[in-house]
Amino acid sequence: MSLSGVCVTAVESRPGGTSQALKALGEGVIGTSQGPSRRPVGARVMAFVALTKPRIIELLLITTVPVMFLAQQGVPDLGLVLLTCLGGYLSAGGANALNMYIDRDIDALMDRTSQRPLVTGMVSPRECLAFGISLAIVSTLLFGLTVNWLSAWLALGALLFYVVVYTMILKRRTSQNIVWGGIAGCMPVLIGWSAVTDSLSWAPVVLFLVMFFWTPPHYWPLSMKVREDYARVGVPMLPVIASNKVVARQIVIYSWVMVAVSLLLTPLGYTGWFYTTVALAAGGWWLWEAHSLQNRAKAETAGGKLKEMRLFHWSITYVSLLFLAVAVDPFLR
Repeated sequence: MSLSGVCVTAVESRPGGTSQALKALGEGVIGTSQGPSRRPVGARVMAFVALTKPRIIELLLITTVPVMFLAQQGVPDLGLVLLTCLGGYLSAGGANALNMYIDRDIDALMDRTSQRPLVTGMVSPRECLAFGISLAIVSTLLFGLTVNWLSAWLALGALLFYVVVYTMILKRRTSQNIVWGGIAGCMPVLIGWSAVTDSLSWAPVVLFLVMFFWTPPHYWPLSMKVREDYARVGVPMLPVIASNKVVARQIVIYSWVMVAVSLLLTPLGYTGWFYTTVALAAGGWWLWEAHSLQNRAKAETAGGKLKEMRLFHWSITYVSLLFLAVAVDPFLR
């Protein structure tokens, strides 16, 4: 996800990125403390914003706010929603900045990350580290003092899990990195519920599990497209070490479990007909796309004909529709 473990936003590879980054490394641009100070103020500000990975955080907020409506069974206090979103943005932004600090060596060698602020020298490593730590502290205090301390500890736990467990321990060591590292990206549903109730319940746990099983089949198609990037820097994403057939089979398995879990909210009494209808329709389309990808992989389709990014893009639409249904359902019961 990114927090999103969650790495949850579309990216484009830049064919010239690696050579440009290597040139920058050779010229001593990347990671210098003198270069950033000579850059325009506006560009510097945008570089610090880029450290937070705003597009990834958009998806985290999409999973946070609807859960607050479900917890309230109506419209939650809008001030509380604003504070929760702000705290969530700062916490996830801090995690993303620290992720870029730790991964700056491989970011310089990957096409799709070659324009990140630390790689270009727009922000120095020391500035990035201080920025990430500051956001972590501010977000925790903001949550604790204005929302509640349960939400604060959940947010801090998500940040530490993403930075320490995923980025520092799992990412470069195991092909299961995104599976377990994705736990950090599941935490916003718990935070959204706890912000309203100052407690936890089975509803956010179910949605946590939906996001847990969603993350691998969301991210593996993207990893299939950019596997050369990951192979170049020695990050063992599943598509790097396994064939398309194996990856597609795993995607299908996780997809079926995800859809099944998403349907548990209704028998547990938290949602009604509207959510169930959306979950069935969106989940059915997801499974169609997942099996279609598996069929193309079985046929040993390669290159653009594999169309792996179709499932990646649909996965973002799926989670948006599902959580929109979570927010709307209380008004239709």
